[in-house]
Amino acid sequence: MSDRRIVLETKGLTMRFGGLTAVNNFDIQVQKGRIVGLIGPNGAGKTTCFNMITGFYKPSEGQILFEGQDISGWPPYRVCSGGIARTFQNIRLFHTATVLENVMVGARVRQHTSWWHALLSLPSYLKEEKEVRERSMFLLEAVGLQKLANEESGGLPYGAQRRLEIARALATDPSFLLLDEPAAGMNANETQDLMGFIKDIRTRFDLTVLLIEHDMKVVMGICEHMWVLDYGVTIAEGKPEEIKANTRVIEAYLGEEYVQDA
Repeated sequence: MSDRRIVLETKGLTMRFGGLTAVNNFDIQVQKGRIVGLIGPNGAGKTTCFNMITGFYKPSEGQILFEGQDISGWPPYRVCSGGIARTFQNIRLFHTATVLENVMVGARVRQHTSWWHALLSLPSYLKEEKEVRERSMFLLEAVGLQKLANEESGGLPYGAQRRLEIARALATDPSFLLLDEPAAGMNANETQDLMGFIKDIRTRFDLTVLLIEHDMKVVMGICEHMWVLDYGVTIAEGKPEEIKANTRVIEAYLGEEYVQDA
C-alpha cells in the first residue's frame, strides 16, 4: 500500500463469545479515499469485524483507531457521531415511514436542538428542521429516489431499499462508510448499477468505503485492496489480482470455477 494517510486501523482485534473465537488478531489499515473489501465464506467473522468497528460489539482484545483516535469500545451513537456510518446485511428501514422520513432519521445525529424546542416550536428548531429536510431531499436526489420521497419505504423495490439505506447512512455526514453486502438480493443489472453508484458516492461525498460482499464481480470490480477471512483468521490481503491468484484463498473461498470464469 502507498503512503496515503491511514484513516482506520485495527491492531490485534479479537472477539470471543464464550469459548468461541469469532475473530482472531484482525489487523487492517485503510487509506483515505479508498474502496476496500472484506471477503470470506459464511461464518468467517466479517460482520463481527463490522460490529466491533461500529461499536455494536466491544472487542475482547485489540484496538480500533479512527483518524488516530482509539475508539475501541465506543457505543454505536458515539462512533456514528465521530464520522463512521454503516448499512446492514439485512436491510433495516422504518418500513411504515416515508422514504424522506427514513433519511431524516439519519440526519438527527447532527441535530443540535432538543425535543422540547420542538414542543415550543422555537425558531432554532424550525430552522434546523428545514435544513434537515432540505439535506435529506438532496441525498435522495443523489441516490435517485427523490421522486419517491413521500412513498412508504416498505413498498420500494429491493434495490431502491438498498439505496435508501445508504442515503440514510450518508445523512449522518460520515467520512467512513461500511457497507454490509450491498449487492445481496440484486439482479445483474442492479448489481452493475450499484458498482457505479458506490464509486460515485465515494467521490461525491469524499468517503472512504469498506465493504463486505459475496458477489465477486462487485468486489473485484471496485475494490482497490481487500482482506480475506476464514474462521476468524486473515488468510490473505492484497490487490484484487493478487487475491484472485492466491492458492489459499482459492481453496478456502473462491474455488477453481471462479478463477476460470474471471
